[in-house]
Amino acid sequence: MTTLVNGLPAEPSISVFDGAVLRGDGCFEAIRSYDGVPFAFDEHYWRLTRSARALRLPLPSSEELRGWVEFCAEEGGDCVVRVVVTRGASGAGVDMPPACVVMWHQLPTSVRDLSLATVAAPWHPGGEMWELTGVKTLSYAANQAATRLAEETGAHDALLLSRAGEILEGPTFSVAWVREGVLETPTLDLGILESITRGFVLEGCRQLGIPVSEGRYYLDRLQAASEVLAMSTVKEVMPVLAVDDLRFEPGPVARDLSRFYRSLVQLTPSQTTTGSRSVT
Repeated sequence: MTTLVNGLPAEPSISVFDGAVLRGDGCFEAIRSYDGVPFAFDEHYWRLTRSARALRLPLPSSEELRGWVEFCAEEGGDCVVRVVVTRGASGAGVDMPPACVVMWHQLPTSVRDLSLATVAAPWHPGGEMWELTGVKTLSYAANQAATRLAEETGAHDALLLSRAGEILEGPTFSVAWVREGVLETPTLDLGILESITRGFVLEGCRQLGIPVSEGRYYLDRLQAASEVLAMSTVKEVMPVLAVDDLRFEPGPVARDLSRFYRSLVQLTPSQTTTGSRSVT
């Protein structure tokens, strides 16, 4: 299982003095590989660039990183390729520049009957903008704590709610639901992560003629839904079968959007883009 550090094979380890270890100071992306081909690299690189710029971290060029990701994807086959950008270290007698780590790992075990428990997320921006809003940093401890709290109730994962009670996202995925034939999903203005899978789903809605509404919604809106779905690089498009004590059935919208998303996987990387991106 090859690990590349700044493009060179290295041991799968990181110094205990690195800011990524001591302070969670860094950013990352997780890119799905299908049969050795990374999916939507351009979208992931755009988001990684945004994160690195917000953290004042250097990045390799798109061409360099693409080569490293493709190398790991080819080795891993059907896997997840992770790109981790660390702060490096200085002081305490240690001088270490930032590093870009690329590695692959196996896909996690799939859950087919996904259930969620609502968890308050007071750490989440919830619409308050600051320089790291929507940035994919390494500091996921609060999100992971929410997942563990949800698991303790018997659910598979958490559905995060803002301090005002608005629906936000899952700890590692976006959410949407269908109400009276309209796909509703929380707006990015809430400071949720700009999910790449969510972007493809919204494009799928446009192509399939499914009306979309992005906004600020409270739990009662989801509770009146006919179906609920989760979206992420690993989960792809997955129906949610329970939120707290409410049960939902897999529906035609989730089915059609899942098929649309899977059809994109069969295309070449240059055909999967949701639109040209520029980073300013």
